[in-house]
Amino acid sequence: MNVLIEENAAHPRLPALLTAYHLATEAEKGAAVTGPAGLPDGHRAETEAPAAAFAADTVLLATAPGTDRPDGCLVLKAGAVPEVKRLWVEPAARGRGLAGALMGEALRRAAAAGARSVRLTVWEWREAPLALYRGLGFEPAAPWDDRPGLVCLEKRLEPGDRIGLLTPGEVRAHAPGGLAELLVDAVNGGASVGFRAPLERAEAAAWWAGAAGTRDVWAAFGPDGTVTGAVTLLRTDTANGRHRGEVARLLVHRSARGRGLGRRLLAAAEAHAAASGLTLLVLDTQTDSPAERLYRGAGWTPAGTIPAYAADPEGVLRATTLYYKLLG
Repeated sequence: MNVLIEENAAHPRLPALLTAYHLATEAEKGAAVTGPAGLPDGHRAETEAPAAAFAADTVLLATAPGTDRPDGCLVLKAGAVPEVKRLWVEPAARGRGLAGALMGEALRRAAAAGARSVRLTVWEWREAPLALYRGLGFEPAAPWDDRPGLVCLEKRLEPGDRIGLLTPGEVRAHAPGGLAELLVDAVNGGASVGFRAPLERAEAAAWWAGAAGTRDVWAAFGPDGTVTGAVTLLRTDTANGRHRGEVARLLVHRSARGRGLGRRLLAAAEAHAAASGLTLLVLDTQTDSPAERLYRGAGWTPAGTIPAYAADPEGVLRATTLYYKLLG
């Protein structure tokens, strides 16, 4: 299992993590305080109401495999040049990859938003974070904060995958090529998305052609223009169900995994659904599959599990878990 990363500025665990970060920082500066009441006003406000303090920013939390609560946090401050702040991992949870996972997700999100670089500051005595940042490619930058002992670093970002909502014509145009290849790669790689393996390219292309105009389709394109991922949204046409939609066929090519594309595609579908008036989304996925961690981390709620619901690509009946998410 991988480290679970979730975005949630209102998580009940966050105030304790921020408090621990600020108390440790004050102690390292030689100005130790005994509790959050002794912190500077701005820092104390963060610990008391982080959702308000970071309303314009991205707050990430990390949960180690085998645990049930976040033990790490990071804030990606919004701006023309996003800035990493408040990276903290509880001492007992260090050495389990939480800091690296948080930084990786922050960099992926910054690149996805079109940022050309990311910056941060770190106290010169924090050797482990300094080593992490340098290993990630951060380099010394012209200082924007002149406090003694503070090191300013910046990392240039490569262009990320572009995600866009396709027109029906664009779906049909990409159906025999990139979209078909994406679906074949998923099914023949073991993903349970409604097909048996081996899936022929012609069958995959026909399915995408049939999806044109019947469901919303988002595709991710790599810097070279290849299709690297996709997700679809199916709307309910019954009179009593027009408030809801179904997310289906969330796919990321095996060559493009580890870049946060699944989360970005899901977020794109959710945002569009909310903007178009939907208030409820549902989906189903194979129980205990890697996709479950993605959905739980994105705030989806499990509604129940059905045993032997669908056959996987090899024909073995597997359980399926149903999820829902309320929008707005």
